[in-house]
Amino acid sequence: MTDTLFLTSDDLVDLADPEDYVDAVREGYRQRGAGAAAEPRTKLRNDDPPGMLTGYMAILPETGVMGGYTYGAGFGARDAWFVTPLFDAESGEPLALLDGAYLNPFKTGAAGAVGVDTLAREDASTLGLIGSGAQARGQLRATAAVREFDSVRVYSTTRENREAFADEMDAIVDPTVEAVETSADAVSGADVVITATNASDPVFDGELLEPGTHVTAMGQYDTRKHELDATTVSRAKYVLDLRARMDRDAGSLMAAIEQGVVGPDHVHGELGEVISGDVSGRESTEEITVFDSGGTGIETVAAAHMLYERAREAGLGTEIEFTPASEAMPGR
Repeated sequence: MTDTLFLTSDDLVDLADPEDYVDAVREGYRQRGAGAAAEPRTKLRNDDPPGMLTGYMAILPETGVMGGYTYGAGFGARDAWFVTPLFDAESGEPLALLDGAYLNPFKTGAAGAVGVDTLAREDASTLGLIGSGAQARGQLRATAAVREFDSVRVYSTTRENREAFADEMDAIVDPTVEAVETSADAVSGADVVITATNASDPVFDGELLEPGTHVTAMGQYDTRKHELDATTVSRAKYVLDLRARMDRDAGSLMAAIEQGVVGPDHVHGELGEVISGDVSGRESTEEITVFDSGGTGIETVAAAHMLYERAREAGLGTEIEFTPASEAMPGR
C-alpha cells in the first residue's frame, strides 16, 4: 500500500497566484526543451450520447514527477470532469490525485502566458482578447502577470457575456478592460492577441495584424476547427506546444497546409525549444509570432506538482490508499 494525497478543487483555492502557475509551467516547458517526454492528447469520441474521453501525459524528470490529464466532456450531463494523477518519477508510486476543474483555467492560462513572455515584444502594451469564458479569464490573469498592459479589449459574440467579462476582470487585473463591438476592434492595433473560443471558423482577419504582433491561440484543437485563418498562419513565425500535434489536432496549421498556403516545414519549433535556446524566438520588432497552445501534459504536471507541494505544506487534502500490482492478486 502507498498513501496518496487526494486534493479537491476547494483544497486548491488560494494555494497559488497566476505568477506561480506561470513560473511552474515555464520550468516544465524548459524541461521539455531539454528532452522531457510528452505526448499530445488522445481523444475518443462517443456518438450516443455525444461526448469525448480525452487524455495526455508528460514526464518532468528534473522535477521528479510524471502524470497527465484525463477528462470526460459532453455525454448526458453536457459538462466536463477533469482528473489529474501525479506520480513519483523515481519510484512510480502515485503521489496525488487532483480534481482538475479548479486548476484547468490557471494552468492553461499559464501556458499561454509563457508563450507571450517568450515570443511577444517586451514593450507590448495592448491586448486583444477574443472569448469571454473561463479559459479567457485564465489567459488574461496569467498574461497580465508577464506584461504590463495598459489596456485590454475583449470581444465575444454575445454582448452580455463580453460586457460582464469586462466588468469582472477590470476589477481584478491592472490594465483597463473594455468590451468592444467586433473582433476587428479587439485585434486592430493590438500588440498581443489571444483567442480563447469554441468557434469552428477563424475569429479574425489575419490582415488586421500589425507587424510585431504576437498571437496565442488556445481555444480549438480539432482537425475540423481553427480559430486562425491561413493568412495569420502564413504571416507568422509559428510555434507549437508539441510538434507532434501538427498533423493531429493543430487545426489552424492543418487548414493552412490543406489550402496550400504553407507547408509542414512552416513550424518554427516547439515552445520548449525556444525557452531552452535551441530554437530562436522573436528576432525583430516587426515579426508576427503565433503560439499554438492546444494543451499538453507539460503544463498540467508542472502545475499539479506545484499545487501538491503547497498543499502538503499547508496540511490540505485527504490521504487515500493505492495497492501496488504485486499485491493485487488474492492469495499471495
